[in-house]
Amino acid sequence: MAKPLTDQEKRRQISIRGIVGVENVAELKKGFNRHLHFTLVKDRNVATPRDYFFALAHTVRDHLVGRWIRTQQYYYEKCPKLGLDMEELEEIEEDAGLGNGGLGRLAACFLDSMATLGLAAYGYGIRYEYGIFNQKIRDGWQIEEADDWLRHGNPWEKARPEFMLPVHFYGRVEHTEAGTKWTDTQVVLALPYDTPVPGYLNNTVNTMRLWSARAPNDFNLRDFNVGDYIQAVLDRNLAENISRVLYPNDNFFEGKELRLKQEYFVVAATLQDVIRRFKASKFDSSNSTKTAFDAFPDQVAIQLNDTHPSLAIPELMRIFVDIEKLPWSKAWEITQKTFAYTNHTVLPEALERWPVELVEKLLPRHLQIIYEINQKHLDKIAALFPKDVDRLRRMSLIEEEGGKRINMAHLCIVGSHAVNGVAKIHSDIVKTQVFKDFSELEPDKFQNKTNGITPRRWLLLCNPGLAELIAEKIGEDYVKDLSQLTKLNSFLGDDIFLREISNVKQENKLKFSQFLEKEYKVKINPSSMFDVQVKRIHEYKRQLLNCLHVVTMYNRIKKDPKKLFVPRTVIIGGKAAPGYYMAKLIIKLITSVAEVVNNDPVVGSKLKLIFLENYRVSLAEKVIPATDLSEQISTAGTEASGTGNMKFMLNGALTIGTMDGANVEMAEEAGEENLFIFGMRIEDVAALDKKGYEAKEYYEALPELKLAIDQIDKGFFSPKQPDLFKDLVNMLFYHDRFKVFADYEAYVKCQKVSQLYMNPKAWNIMVLKNIAASGKFSSDRTIKEYARDIWNMEPSDIKISLSSDPSGGANKANGK
Repeated sequence: MAKPLTDQEKRRQISIRGIVGVENVAELKKGFNRHLHFTLVKDRNVATPRDYFFALAHTVRDHLVGRWIRTQQYYYEKCPKLGLDMEELEEIEEDAGLGNGGLGRLAACFLDSMATLGLAAYGYGIRYEYGIFNQKIRDGWQIEEADDWLRHGNPWEKARPEFMLPVHFYGRVEHTEAGTKWTDTQVVLALPYDTPVPGYLNNTVNTMRLWSARAPNDFNLRDFNVGDYIQAVLDRNLAENISRVLYPNDNFFEGKELRLKQEYFVVAATLQDVIRRFKASKFDSSNSTKTAFDAFPDQVAIQLNDTHPSLAIPELMRIFVDIEKLPWSKAWEITQKTFAYTNHTVLPEALERWPVELVEKLLPRHLQIIYEINQKHLDKIAALFPKDVDRLRRMSLIEEEGGKRINMAHLCIVGSHAVNGVAKIHSDIVKTQVFKDFSELEPDKFQNKTNGITPRRWLLLCNPGLAELIAEKIGEDYVKDLSQLTKLNSFLGDDIFLREISNVKQENKLKFSQFLEKEYKVKINPSSMFDVQVKRIHEYKRQLLNCLHVVTMYNRIKKDPKKLFVPRTVIIGGKAAPGYYMAKLIIKLITSVAEVVNNDPVVGSKLKLIFLENYRVSLAEKVIPATDLSEQISTAGTEASGTGNMKFMLNGALTIGTMDGANVEMAEEAGEENLFIFGMRIEDVAALDKKGYEAKEYYEALPELKLAIDQIDKGFFSPKQPDLFKDLVNMLFYHDRFKVFADYEAYVKCQKVSQLYMNPKAWNIMVLKNIAASGKFSSDRTIKEYARDIWNMEPSDIKISLSSDPSGGANKANGK
């Protein structure tokens, strides 16, 4: 007799049916057994967990394929238990680490929302053979290991060799009577792999198309004698290296030729694909005064996700002018109407500036086009601001100082009809500081689109207990309309509901405690406050400030062991870019402090510090639901938005943070009194910059800060290497752009968090207020704004009918 399903297992099956589009789990079981039979013809008993995972994944993919094909056609026209542990199978699946920091994860949320909203949208990128590196911590230091995520294959993707496309590099430019030609190029083939992106309960399956580089069969062979045949074949790797590995830099620009190749590779293949699809669609070219491409912006909208795909602008111009023979003015008009640009960072070192010499070597025709774009742009500026040479210099696409470089952000602004930041405060900085000249010239071009997260992954999937509790109170429609969470405010006086929310959190904490004890051999107190900061390691994100507070708490316990102390488990995690020395040193400091704190018998269970190794999406799904306190402590004016802050808020964590990025809007939604806000505001940072930041003044004035820094400086946490952290201390005193010391006192005082944690009812009321206020931060809302304000598209609640659907027509997404 089958064992009854638990409530969590029932919820998981409901979630699977919603995404996969099957009415009952029995349908999945049939497909599962069929795939398993083909995998293990002889003996089912030899099946490994990975065999089961692939059988299940292929079964789910089979069910998506029909909806996937039907979705694409529609655009052109208009879990079984089986005695297995589902969580064990989930662990087998590799994270597709194809992005850096939060930007790639944001794109994934957007793809989910576009499918759920029924938008005819495609996601394009590179199918990196090796994604973001796997991080190992050895002797407290970060070690990078290759992320060979494809070593067992990827059951979700489908290779599409019939759509393989050529991408050209190098060569020379010829100007003839027939037009301009880019000749004598080296060709690399772009092989697409498609992954289905299912919407939630609407039968829509959109496409994510990732390009893999392949050498053509005749690659280099014509350049070699017979005796060099082996070398010629080996040199194919030079072409295929383009999609070999992801550059693991976040918020830092590295001007390598291979990286430029990658950026052009993805846009060149993608634009060919887009134009092929456009020509195959029904567009109106009956009016003889219009070209076929006049309808292009009505059919196509391309969002440039930061400057990495900025070469799409000169590439589309090249296609229009050189290949389709459009006049320059017409080509430029269509190009501007097609593109929009999202800026994701204000850090100067993150903005891309490619050397002219490198672009000329790799993409000679594109450099000519960029120069012509720039000349026409500067002519316009000169006409509006005669004799203002400095303005011309500031607004030019070509920077002259320190060698000629192309400012890719300027190219994106000039070549797009809309520019947006990703939080209100960030968009204001973009308009009033970073791109002030451009904003003054075209104020209507600049917008804000505050980031969001998908509640399907970041609540239903990762925290089913909380998702079910919410559904019991307000119904299940909130999953597709997160603004309905405001209804939870009517339950602030419901003591039973508050306890249930607390119980779900405690279950998540207990489960995560067991994970931590198993992985890190540190005894965790599951009743302690889980204080978490997980994100890329960077000076501006100020993991150092967090670490200094841990040292301060440690010193307080040591000074008065008998004093009441609210137990804390501090968890810090994230990857440092391999070449980022200071970030790696910060990791070493955190692990060194942890070594002392976690092994001090006087401290005991009052304080623990864990550095979470190899932080990634699958680990985020474990730690976020278990978090009590979310650390969002970047220097005001440096974090564009953040999305981790939103994930923690939705999952019932309280935020301690600065007025930076989306924290500002979170405080607006929940009420500033329901977050722990501290530290300098943007205007305070500006005033301090003007006055001059002197770190030593804070060091001398604050005894607890002085003690912590002295301990770090003199080797208390590194007795075998007393000088280990000299460079870090020197940076804090003399080169700290992010002013850690200036916010230390306010940060420590804000730790009144501990007092609130001792009052469970008051804490849980604040938790519920935050959950109820998190509806704005759905990626569905973000995408609706992009669609309405930038793409000129309308979301659809049509449920695309399947061939087996007896209704035979498209229904509303609710199935009625």
